Amino acid sequence: MMNVPASRPARRAELLAAGAAAVTVVLWASAFVSIRSAGSAYSPGALALGRLLAGALTLGVLCLLRREGPPPRSAWRGILVSGLLWFGFYMVALNWGEQQVDAGTAALVVNVGPLLIALLGARLLGDTMPPRLLAGMAVSFAGAVTVGLSMSGGGGSSVLGVVLCLLAAVGYAAGVVAQKPALGAASPLQVTTYGCLVGAVACLPFAGQLLREAADAPVTATLNMVYLGVFPTALAFTTWAYALARTTASRMGATTYAVPALVVLMSWLALGEVPGALTLVGGVLCLAGVAVSRSRSGAAARAAAVPAPDGEVPEPRAGRTRGSA
Repeated sequence: MMNVPASRPARRAELLAAGAAAVTVVLWASAFVSIRSAGSAYSPGALALGRLLAGALTLGVLCLLRREGPPPRSAWRGILVSGLLWFGFYMVALNWGEQQVDAGTAALVVNVGPLLIALLGARLLGDTMPPRLLAGMAVSFAGAVTVGLSMSGGGGSSVLGVVLCLLAAVGYAAGVVAQKPALGAASPLQVTTYGCLVGAVACLPFAGQLLREAADAPVTATLNMVYLGVFPTALAFTTWAYALARTTASRMGATTYAVPALVVLMSWLALGEVPGALTLVGGVLCLAGVAVSRSRSGAAARAAAVPAPDGEVPEPRAGRTRGSA
């Protein structure tokens, strides 16, 4: 009787982290639909800056309401690297790349990111690579390839576009791995807020473009840019950081393979783009792979259910990375 309550806090923390990851995936999937509108009126750099400014303003208000101060000095290295590479470089490169290649090619190349996260996480963070995670990532990547190929028939592609999307994937992976240690010293809200602010500062050279294009852009495009800043950036990056602080970078990267499947579903519902049979098969493979990668073996589940001695609540394990608080 005493063992059951002791395991409940750990289970509750695990469910909260999974819920936060789910919120992130859904909002990031919705971003692809919003970019369709905003990207037609705004250039890549201007769109990235407008999105980051809206996100930084929203996050700043949240920090004031929660009375969160600046992060400690030990977290700044990870915040600066993730802010430059993920919030700044990734968004500009991806926006630019998607103007050079069709959506399917972009999705296919960018989905190399989770594989890079797994490799960098194992090398730099000491993340473990259990067989279920590897198998799940393989299934999901096959699904992402299927979705990408099924959507790549109607558009053109260029070497520049493919390179830009690949660079975006590298920036995304490096930013995630850099962010992980910072979460050991600062809160998810602090890491996200200041990372977003660093990205916005890095994109300030596009301020002139943003002002000129905002004057001529339709209201729907501007509203979509603001939506990108408030929800897929401010909210989704914060829930991502919350979940990342409680699991490995590799497992979080594998979770994002649900995005292509959700993009297909949202495009069907919101834009009336009816997916073909091959696209649906790819989406199902993406979701199946995520389910496998986030599952645990029977032995691991039984080990997690064993409470710590003296009624202590065990900390969630996330590789060998430790914060430097």
